[in-house]
Order: sequence, then C-alpha cells, then structure tokens
Amino acid sequence: MTDRKRQTGYFLLIAVIYLIFVSLGLPDSLLGSGWPEMQSAFGVPSSYAGYVSMTISFMTIISALVSPKLMQKIQTKWIVIISILLTIGGLLGFSVCTEYWMLFLVSIPYGLGAGAIDASINNYVALHYSGSIMNFLHCFYGVGAMISPYIMASALRHAHWNEGYRWTACLQSTILFVCILSLPLWKKNQTAEEEETLKNSAGIREAVKEPGAIQTLAAFFAYCGGEATCFLWVPSYFAGTKQGLGAETIASFGSLIFGGLMLGRLIAGFISNRFGDRKMIRMGIALELIGILIVMLPFPGYLITAVGFVIIGTGMGPVYPAIQHMAPQNFGKKNSAAMIGLQMASAYVGSTFMPMVFGLLQQAVGIWIMPFYLLIFALMNMGMLEFSYRKLKKTKN
Repeated sequence: MTDRKRQTGYFLLIAVIYLIFVSLGLPDSLLGSGWPEMQSAFGVPSSYAGYVSMTISFMTIISALVSPKLMQKIQTKWIVIISILLTIGGLLGFSVCTEYWMLFLVSIPYGLGAGAIDASINNYVALHYSGSIMNFLHCFYGVGAMISPYIMASALRHAHWNEGYRWTACLQSTILFVCILSLPLWKKNQTAEEEETLKNSAGIREAVKEPGAIQTLAAFFAYCGGEATCFLWVPSYFAGTKQGLGAETIASFGSLIFGGLMLGRLIAGFISNRFGDRKMIRMGIALELIGILIVMLPFPGYLITAVGFVIIGTGMGPVYPAIQHMAPQNFGKKNSAAMIGLQMASAYVGSTFMPMVFGLLQQAVGIWIMPFYLLIFALMNMGMLEFSYRKLKKTKN
C-alpha cells in the first residue's frame, strides 16, 4: 500500500469514527428530554425515570466489563457494528412501548449496545491518536447528544414522544450503513503488531492493581454521576423551578449540557496538545464549578440558569476524553484495554445509581437541590484525580 493510500485510509477512518461518536451521543439525552411527557403518558411519578436510566446503565456496565475479552477475540470494527445494531433495536423498542414496565425490557439491548463500543472505540483512539483528536472526537459525541433533544422536541410538537425514538433509530441506521461500508478501512489501518497487543492485553484483575487505578475509577464514577444527573434531570429542573414554560421548550433544555460538552471539547481539541491532559482536566473542573455557582443564583427567569448549565457542560467537556486518553500513558498499553473497560464500568455505575438517588432526593426535598448535588461530584472528581496523580508520581520516582 502506498503512503498516499494509507494516509487517505487513515483520514477516512477518522471521519467514520466521528460518525460513531455521534451515534454514541444520540440515545443519551432522549430519556431526559422526553420524560416529562412520558411520565404523564405512563402515569408514574417523576422519580421513575431513574429506574429506567438505572437499567440502561446496568446493562452498559456488563457490556463494558466484558469489552476487554471481546477486544481480544473480536476486531473493533465488528464490535461497532453489533453494538449499533443493538442500540437501533433498543430505540425501536422504546418507540412501541405502551406501558411503563415495557421500558425495562427494551432497556436491555439499549444498554448493551453502549458499553462495548464505548470502551473499544476509546481504547482504539487512545492508542492511535493524539489528545487533540480525542477531544474533537468526543466533541462529536456532544453533537449527537445535542441533536436528540431537538429530535424529541420536534416529535412532541408534531407527533408524540414515541416518534422521537423512532426518528433517532432511523438516523442511527444511516450511521450503521456508513460503518458497514467502512469495514475495509479498519484492516488497512490495523497493523499486525497492534492486533497482537490487543490479544495479549492484561485482564481486569491485573489492571485494577496498578497504582492510581482505584482513584481513577472513583473519579470516573464521580464525573459520570454528575454528568448523567444533568442528562436526565436538567429539563425537569427547569420544569420544577421556572414558571410558564411549554413542554417543547422544557424538552429543548436537555441540549444545554450537551451543547456545553461539545463546546468544551471543541476548545480542548485546539489547546489540549499544548496544555496536556492533566491541565485540561483541572481547567475543566474549575469552569464546571463556576457554572454550578451560577445555577445556584436565585434569578427568577431561566436565561441565567441556562447559561450556567452550558458553562457546566463546557467545563465537563475535556474531563472525560482526557482521563481516557491518559490510560495508555498512566497504566501502559498492555493494561489500556482493561483499564478503559474498567473506567467505563465505573462511569456507568455512577450513571446507574446517581440519577436514581437524585430522583428520590428531589422528590423528598425538591428539585432545587440539583446544583448542590452536582457540586459534591465535581469536588470528588477533582480530589480523586489529584490523589491518583500523586500515586503515579511516587511509582515513577
């Protein structure tokens, strides 16, 4: 293969991975955006969204934990195809649900489709691309997550919440078609040495013993606990604290965090190679804390609060990609696949339980408590990461 053809294949594969990251973000904000209407349709309390979210995340944890074994036996491209198929099945399943209990059944493929693809693609990018490209790629996750609230808002305006899931499934099907066409590109960009590295990679038990691993997992738990709470409850926060807003307007607020995430990762894509992963994380969490403080301010309108949530999302933006990108450097290429799988599992433990805990908390205390809840996770995220850096520094010395 000539250098020109190899370079063309390299950039074409990056373009396909961009689309895959869009597909990763598409399902994540649908439940939060559609829940105020879904809750009414099913006749259940507002906190019941947490149970559905918990089921999805639990299946994703299982998928993420088995991802290191899958990567040893199945090439990344096939994990991508199978995972997107499962996600499409879950989306179509949601679109035909007529009873609340049915949501739990379709959450199984919905969640299974998320974990393995997330871990495998993040490991592939961490091994092959720079921190700048990692941030740009995760920016496209934000594109997908920002699009779907508008899909749901359009469905609520012109049809019903079911159509929001159905239209998103159609969009996912288009991405799946492009991924199938791109299958030859993966072979061209995967060397025999890289395939051998994946086959001989460490297992979960070995990776978790690495210095700083436990602290990194705790940080990921905290990050995704706060992030998933925003994903699910931001529209409900506006519904509960601001008066006179229509259902379509409330649903569209689900895009605030995702828009912020996209903006934060876009900015990080331009500057992360200069500052490095650790500085990007520190700057991101500092900005997130500023956004949380803005949301705490008791303004009667919704504009300042909306700006605060965008700032929160912008601060969160570089944290997730940077932690993932540091895995090969911090824990070695041998441990990279298992460590990223563990990080994904830990992240989804936070995603599974923390929105549900907040659902129960806001039902008992009031949804106004949300920024204080987010503050706890932001501080925990920062503290655990700084602790892990110290452990890694002692090991290298």
